[in-house]
Amino acid sequence: MLIPFPITFLTAAVATDVAARTTEDPFWARTSSWMLGAGIVTGLLAGAVGAIDYYTIRRAREKSVGKLHAYGNPLAIALAAANLAMRRNRRPGDLPGSGEIALSLATAAVLGVTGWAGAELSYRHMVGVAGHGDQHTEEEKRYVP
Repeated sequence: MLIPFPITFLTAAVATDVAARTTEDPFWARTSSWMLGAGIVTGLLAGAVGAIDYYTIRRAREKSVGKLHAYGNPLAIALAAANLAMRRNRRPGDLPGSGEIALSLATAAVLGVTGWAGAELSYRHMVGVAGHGDQHTEEEKRYVP
């Protein structure tokens, strides 16, 4: 339930960066910074919940898409944090540079891949889906109250 927030905020940073450069309106540059900050905070929250799933559901760790999802999302957060850090030293009204736009695009691209991997886990492999008794091995089921 938490993942739409960081995905939305971090991909919106691409659109607001483009809007800033196209219109030369500093409003969009400030909005990009806010989108990045909100994406990082909500991404950390979603990542904490996702880490619980990853470490408590063995099948999530066994699937290659599980590893891609688990290791790719922190990369996206790190790219967004680097992007936000680059913007900290700007004067009000400065537009995003090519490096900042490249980081926004890279973050969105990584999220596209990790979002696909997360969907594969949920919809194809049914990891974390309520009502599926196969979330644990037979041995683990004996110890689940």
